[in-house]
Amino acid sequence: MFRSRSKEEKAPATDKVTADLSKQPRDPEAPKGRPTPKRSEAQTQRRRASTVPSDRKEAAKRQREVRRIELAKQREALANGDQRYLPARDKGPVRKFVRDYVDSRFCIAEFFLPLAVIILVLSMVRIGSLQNIALLLWLAVIVLIVVDSIGLAFRLKRQLKERFADEPTKGAVAYGLMRTLQMRRLRLPKPAVKRGERP
Repeated sequence: MFRSRSKEEKAPATDKVTADLSKQPRDPEAPKGRPTPKRSEAQTQRRRASTVPSDRKEAAKRQREVRRIELAKQREALANGDQRYLPARDKGPVRKFVRDYVDSRFCIAEFFLPLAVIILVLSMVRIGSLQNIALLLWLAVIVLIVVDSIGLAFRLKRQLKERFADEPTKGAVAYGLMRTLQMRRLRLPKPAVKRGERP
């Protein structure tokens, strides 16, 4: 009887000892109880830990740096026509075709800015006949631009329907008309075709 009672008293004591041992820090030499990660996995985890910024200022600085690199790539792409880094409005085969179609043609709208400057200068001269000529010239330029733009829009729509029947072409005609208002030398992305060349 006494022996059984003493064994019962010792059993909870051993449980307490094992519980205390589990709370102690693990010996570095002891086995981990989990598989060792592969070197590639460990390296990617270390890289993630190093790339995660510790504070907001550091995060903002990195974001600005990434943005600056992206803008530099975009500027370079606009100059050389690299499709990978072009802005979203200029990307895709539809937009490239529209640019080539517009650049291969002579448009009156591209001379709008120089003509507007000349007309403005003529209208500022205080001679009645010159002011009348400037007004008539202004009306003629606007009518010619409108007629030319309408004709270009119809032709461009027809070409887009023929070539890109299965692709969305929303906004492509407006994109082309906006390009005609820029002087050929100042257009971005730079023209890739010569005048008269088929796109």
